Amino acid sequence: MSTDDQRTVRDFLARDEEEQQAFLDQTWCDNCQVADLGMHTPIEYLLDGTVFVEGTCKKCGGQVFTELTDDDL
Repeated sequence: MSTDDQRTVRDFLARDEEEQQAFLDQTWCDNCQVADLGMHTPIEYLLDGTVFVEGTCKKCGGQVFTELTDDDL
């Protein structure tokens, strides 16, 4: 991913609890190659016009990235 200075941080906790939980549970870990292992310590940000939620895989500790589509916003 790009450097932090290109990101515009957003407030993940401003989302309703159900929506937050969906983003935390419905993940794909590139390292584990498994879906829905979950993530913790989410950070939401805007980068080049796209919103991302980034966190840490609950299984392996690797970085997990979720790109939000217009349907998710």
